[in-house]
Amino acid sequence: QVQLVESGGGLVQAGGSLRLSCAASGRTFSSYVMGWFRQTPGKEREFVAAISRSAGTAYYADSVKGRFTVSRDNAKNTVYLQMNSLKPEDTAVYYCAAPQLLSTTITTMRGQPKYWGQGTQVTVSS
Repeated sequence: QVQLVESGGGLVQAGGSLRLSCAASGRTFSSYVMGWFRQTPGKEREFVAAISRSAGTAYYADSVKGRFTVSRDNAKNTVYLQMNSLKPEDTAVYYCAAPQLLSTTITTMRGQPKYWGQGTQVTVSS
């Protein structure tokens, strides 16, 4: 059973930084693309970023491109989301996600998340 546990959320001022972590277990971590999503009240969960199995490539939503960086450490079964230059509109619950299929790519991940973490709250004050 795939388990994902996020950590690292919190309250930060606009322009600040946070680093989220997601520890995965239950299957061979390095065999799958990983992703991050976020959700605010009353809105659908939206894609933020995805990273390839080897961490060689990443794919970002336009709203975070140039400010957020996704990375992974396959030896630690952990994926990270470094968030810089945070804006109040980045306030959301952030979720780590994993696909069901080995064939999922960093671009199809935005439509194919299967497993979710519990989420971690990120609040950016103005």
